[in-house]
Amino acid sequence: MNLKLLAIVLGTVSGIVGATQAGAANAARLRGTVVSVAGSTLTVKERDGKTDVITLADGSKISGVAKASAEDIKQGDFLGIASISKADGGSGALEVVIFPAALKGTGEGDRDWDLQPNSRMTNGTVADVTEIEGRTVTLTYDNGQKKQIAIPQSTPIVTFATATPADLAPGVAVFVNAERSGDGKLVANRIVVSNHGIAPPM
Repeated sequence: MNLKLLAIVLGTVSGIVGATQAGAANAARLRGTVVSVAGSTLTVKERDGKTDVITLADGSKISGVAKASAEDIKQGDFLGIASISKADGGSGALEVVIFPAALKGTGEGDRDWDLQPNSRMTNGTVADVTEIEGRTVTLTYDNGQKKQIAIPQSTPIVTFATATPADLAPGVAVFVNAERSGDGKLVANRIVVSNHGIAPPM
């Protein structure tokens, strides 16, 4: 990846993480597939069948995701993991994002997430990787807090990749960070698109 493309990816990812941190009442995270793109208007069909019309802000950024694996995770890496509490205790990963080294520390912390009911998002540094009924990582964040998360073999694991507006084609899966304006309209500054055959799992 050349330096220009790397800068684009890092800028996009940094913005995405910042948006997930905001937690503002007008923030919206949309997951679905592209229905159409017409100029600065993006129409997305969400997982529940609802169709949203989204205005792409001037200079809106886009990134893709590429497949990674549990074997790529090592001590010192910075991860974003959506997880949910397990019936027998502890947390199980729903998805894992391996961040570029340049973004280590961005969005660090543990917060509510909406991938599934009662899910959490934890961004932290890998302090330990163990093999306990599959791969398990211990993340550290916020001045020493720790969280141990098991990663089942079926868990989607990705890293960020480059993408262009041309990748926003009908039928393509997207994850959209948007804000709802006072009149109820959605405006998006950042989008993650499936352009390497991998749907954004976050």
